[in-house]
Amino acid sequence: MEGVAGERLMRIGEAAALGGVSCRTLRYYEERGMLVPASHSPRGARRYARRDLERLARIRELQDVMGLNLDAIQEVLSAEDRLEELRVEYRREGISPARRRDILAEAMAINDRLRASVDKRVARLEEVLEELGARAKRYRELAAQFQERAQL
Repeated sequence: MEGVAGERLMRIGEAAALGGVSCRTLRYYEERGMLVPASHSPRGARRYARRDLERLARIRELQDVMGLNLDAIQEVLSAEDRLEELRVEYRREGISPARRRDILAEAMAINDRLRASVDKRVARLEEVLEELGARAKRYRELAAQFQERAQL
């Protein structure tokens, strides 16, 4: 089966394997509205395009790298979808300067919210790193004391 511009579409099993998830996970992401297959076969089987795998990779990245839960991932994806809609509208011919300013203002606000969320997470990670560093220092001190006593 082919999608847009003759792109070969994948069955759910192939897409799941390439994305490193189960078929059940793909169906669950679809139920949540996080990942919508490019199309369906005449019998209703899901068919995935390259862009669907890119979105799946984004979901996995937000889980693995950012440690976000599915609700937070859904918020990020919604924000990114809205930014894409704004990007398309901004590039449309005949759009008024006032609307372009409004689009830019909305895009900046969305980006600022995403950035604040990431900054908050980074700050928390830095706190955890500091705690681990302090513990590591204390363990080294205790090990040195233990070694000194053992040499006596």
